[in-house]
Amino acid sequence: MTKIINWGIIGCGNVCEVKSGPAFNKVNHSNLVAVMRRNAEKVRDYAERHKVAHFYTDADQLIQSPQVNAIYVATPPSTHAQYAIAAMRAGKPVYVEKPMAKNYAECLAMNQVAKETGMPLFVAYYRRTLPGFLKAKQLIDENAIGRPLAANLHLTRPAKESEKNKSWRIDPSIAGGGIFYDLASHQLDLLDFLLGPITQAIGFTANNNPWYEAEDTISASFKFASGVVGSGTWSFVTHDKATRDSIELIGTQGSLRLSCFTPDPIQLITDKGTTEFPYLNPENIQYNLIKQVTESILQGKEAISDGISAARTNRVMEQIIKSIDQ
Repeated sequence: MTKIINWGIIGCGNVCEVKSGPAFNKVNHSNLVAVMRRNAEKVRDYAERHKVAHFYTDADQLIQSPQVNAIYVATPPSTHAQYAIAAMRAGKPVYVEKPMAKNYAECLAMNQVAKETGMPLFVAYYRRTLPGFLKAKQLIDENAIGRPLAANLHLTRPAKESEKNKSWRIDPSIAGGGIFYDLASHQLDLLDFLLGPITQAIGFTANNNPWYEAEDTISASFKFASGVVGSGTWSFVTHDKATRDSIELIGTQGSLRLSCFTPDPIQLITDKGTTEFPYLNPENIQYNLIKQVTESILQGKEAISDGISAARTNRVMEQIIKSIDQ
């Protein structure tokens, strides 16, 4: 039985610098032993700076490496399914970046291979393990706002220079959609964690910019299996003064207000007044989830963010953006 997880990273780009990469060496019974990136100079630089023993420019070499017994796929979404499936067929558990894949069909294919091979498949929706959002979950479960009735999402901000210069994040052939797929996936997965699965969703989209063709402004309505209803507004080409990041959960006895990307305190609003709770995030934002994933592999603990839950988020995004069958 494996007692140490020796991780290999496919795609050691920006997300691996602070958010995730260093955490693999901080978790007990976990080591980062290999990294891969197609650019030889950049992968060598990453390996030297982070003291990683092995580095490759070919993903298959890392997947087949005898030094590696688990794989973190941190590439853009268009190659998540390809690398995750190859790793699972090689007998190695996989932790893949979000969104889980470019589309829902690829998510289903990944889950099918996980079932066939018996290899665990995890997805990096790390907000499920952060103290602030766990507190929100606790408050909901303890009926602090009574019975949940509705959820409202709002995420608006100006376009970034990288998006004006054709970032892969606004190329649907790589990202699956526009910035919505990159950012709203976190919000929608968080709602899945807090309130349960969304079973129905419909959306309307528009493109209001000259830089890319993907949707930049979205409005959606959705319904949860529990009967809770929800709505969302997203725009990534607004004026700076229209910047807003908010989630409001409304219940029969109060409400919760929180942010998904900014560290504003969570607010519980009831007849007793307003109580605030801090976020208290770890230095490496994915540390808590990587710890949970490692324990799940080594001890068989139930995963908090796996291929089944993450695929639901891809399905909801497709319902909103592409009007797939309900």
